Amino acid sequence: MTATKGNHANELVTVIMPARNEEQAIGAALASVLGQTYRELQFVVIEGDSTDRTRSIIEERQAQDSRVEILTNPVPNIAVSLNLGLAAARGRWLVRVDAHSTVPPTYVADLVARLREGTWAGVGGLKPGVGVTPAGRAIAAAMSSRFGVGNSKYHYATTELEVDHLPFGAYPVDLLRDVGGWDERLVANEDYELDYRLRSRGGRLLLDPRVVIAWQCRQSVPDLYRQYVRYGKGKADVALLHPTSLSARHVVAPALVAWLSLAALRAGRHPGQAALMVSPYVAGVAVATRQTRRALEHDADWTHLPAAFAAMHVGWGYGFWSGLARGLMRRRIPKTGDEPAPPPP
Repeated sequence: MTATKGNHANELVTVIMPARNEEQAIGAALASVLGQTYRELQFVVIEGDSTDRTRSIIEERQAQDSRVEILTNPVPNIAVSLNLGLAAARGRWLVRVDAHSTVPPTYVADLVARLREGTWAGVGGLKPGVGVTPAGRAIAAAMSSRFGVGNSKYHYATTELEVDHLPFGAYPVDLLRDVGGWDERLVANEDYELDYRLRSRGGRLLLDPRVVIAWQCRQSVPDLYRQYVRYGKGKADVALLHPTSLSARHVVAPALVAWLSLAALRAGRHPGQAALMVSPYVAGVAVATRQTRRALEHDADWTHLPAAFAAMHVGWGYGFWSGLARGLMRRRIPKTGDEPAPPPP
């Protein structure tokens, strides 16, 4: 895919990249952005007070290419970093790129060409996972499976379509500022929440699978589980802010965790009944593993698939319930200085 040149070749585009403790991946991420065929870039890297060599690597690149600008965010919050980048943006369009990913040379040009059509509030592409360990390769395959990620079509779509959410999307800068940017109360799922607000205003989001970002996924199952717990907590926070943002697919994993928890409670006195309760999910994992292993070459890779599926589903579902409970408790506890609620009549 190539972008239409038109009369916009000199129009500035802002790329923003939050980065914290990414010394293993940041070099390749920076190089892929600076190697874009679209040359008129303002490249804002928001460095998150890293404790490794991330900042020095960015500074080395900045010394080589004046398009690189560095901001510092001492707060461990991605939404804050994104808003710092948005505030500094001088371009008409904003493209977000993740610090542990790489993009092809025409990535920016292709996204901006679709935004210039005037139809879309945001545009994004596919986000296939990249694994470098046996478990990582299994995780990448699981994240491209419908069984693994459900209706998150940016993992596996083959034709362009309108969606409710984009991974690392591209947007008009003025539109992002008009809606107030990313919600800094959120520590995860801030991108979905932004897309929800854009859609609530009538904005349409385009997923173009010809545009691809190679995203380095987690490389171990425990790391994957922790990531999905965080995702689930973030979804709960968004659900409390926007109850109508929840769809049927968002409650599948929480329902699974509730069901598995009930089976665990029954297991002591009724082990046979508990086994019957969990058997449909076990069978689903087995079938999905058999189907997904075709994408993997080595036995050392596919043996991680069942655990990867379970980590995603159980982690997300547990995170959702945990986040929901935490959010509801916060609503019940009055803030410092607030008067306690009067007793009911």
